[in-house]
Amino acid sequence: MFKGQAAEATEREKGKYTLIRDVEDSQLGMYDKPLPCFGCGIGWFSFLLGFLCPLMWYYATVLYFGNYYRKDPRERAGLAASAIAAMGFSVVLFIVVLILLF
Repeated sequence: MFKGQAAEATEREKGKYTLIRDVEDSQLGMYDKPLPCFGCGIGWFSFLLGFLCPLMWYYATVLYFGNYYRKDPRERAGLAASAIAAMGFSVVLFIVVLILLF
């Protein structure tokens, strides 16, 4: 007898499934709790807030390169988006400074 199989042939009808786990044994998974910063995560929150204060993009970039997303992989996309936004902002700022100086 293998684990998860029905004990009798009558219980094993076509299309019937047997319950392996207990319904009341609901363990919360590691990533079932909501993300910080209103549920969108630090990365996406920093990305959105960066349009008002671009320093937030650099903060999220430091978190991204510091492997903060290893604590919660759901943060990775937002932190990467903030790092890309910081790079774009840096390029635009560099071009504006070059134009003003020359």
